[in-house]
Amino acid sequence: MPDNITLLHLPARSPELNPVKNLWQFMRDNSLGNRIFQSYADILDHCCNAWNKIIAQPWRITSIGWRQ
Repeated sequence: MPDNITLLHLPARSPELNPVKNLWQFMRDNSLGNRIFQSYADILDHCCNAWNKIIAQPWRITSIGWRQ
């Protein structure tokens, strides 16, 4: 380990350090939660629709992943 690098021990569960977890939680809360899927293809369709909906709103992705 080089002398100019300091290791930081991070907590096991820290969603603020992984913005993708926040994005998936937003999608579950707003698009994918509380549904009964009829088939695997139905799951894929809903996930693709949710993903396309969120990527059309880059400002929302930024706000979900933003932490101070």
